[in-house]
Amino acid sequence: MKVALGHRLMEGPWGGGNMFAHALADGLERAGHAVRFDLADRDIDAIVLTDPRWRNPASAFGPGAILRYLWLRNPDAIVIHRINECDLRKGTRHVDAMLARANYCADVTAFVGKWLTELPVWRANRRTPFKILRNGADDAMFNGSGQIPWDGTGPLRLVTHHWGFNAMKGFDVYSAIDALLDAPEWRARLAFTYVGNLPAGFRFRNASYVPPLSGKALADELRRHHAYVTASQFEPGGNHQNEGACCGLPLLYRNSGCLPEYCAGFGEVFDGPGDFVAAFGRLTAGYAAAHAKMPAYPWTARRMCTDWLAAFDEILARRREIVAARRLWRSPAAFLRAQVAA
Repeated sequence: MKVALGHRLMEGPWGGGNMFAHALADGLERAGHAVRFDLADRDIDAIVLTDPRWRNPASAFGPGAILRYLWLRNPDAIVIHRINECDLRKGTRHVDAMLARANYCADVTAFVGKWLTELPVWRANRRTPFKILRNGADDAMFNGSGQIPWDGTGPLRLVTHHWGFNAMKGFDVYSAIDALLDAPEWRARLAFTYVGNLPAGFRFRNASYVPPLSGKALADELRRHHAYVTASQFEPGGNHQNEGACCGLPLLYRNSGCLPEYCAGFGEVFDGPGDFVAAFGRLTAGYAAAHAKMPAYPWTARRMCTDWLAAFDEILARRREIVAARRLWRSPAAFLRAQVAA
């Protein structure tokens, strides 16, 4: 099988989409399949659209290029559109519509969380068969080896990390944690580290700040802590919580977006700044039991690749049926609009 992956592999800290691309490319190659990052070959079996934004330096090709490839070069390729974004995530107003337009080229849609499928844009516009193919962390790197659990004495060391710098990544809660640490009694109970990018002008008063890390350096930093917090709002399907959990850290997670799908059963949930303290209290009270569960955390890159390989097999087994039913020019206007993002 030859797969064209629409994401250029970037080195260093570049967000969850880049980690997905690295993991899937590696998984495909280890399984004996060929991976390309362009549409130059005429014998591609499957094309994965990961980002229709042609200005994104990590985007290898967009929906317009895919449609031209199917029309002019190889009508037998199957197109899977991976959805891992939404307007709610960053408070934007154009992302949902852009993704829905790009979805015109897809034969199958792959969502990184079930929560995404329930958004109005997809209830109204989802025309392809869809699958839920969740993300996973590379547990060869992100694992609990060397992580020392909290022994119940001294402050519990809490950590989070984000590549994105949008305030909706959870800075209302991270600011509230930082404010708690103004009080000596809280500094005796809790230490907080933030790894990654910050919103413009934002500074912590009490928390430790570490610039963006990736790979082993990030895994080593996570393992220095006892528990992981993610307060991201409307998270479509992040990988940050997976990396923390795979490092053996019980989770404090916001009841928002996909996070309950990924985190339930492996920590404590909260809704926002108002009930974070209660969730933290539950976690500290049951820390030993929560920590003991973490080796069973399921969302690893190995599982993700297994799920994707199974999806490729299932979809390509139906190739003739899919291609026969496809109508590239069913909407000439939509076909032409897609060329803008080529």
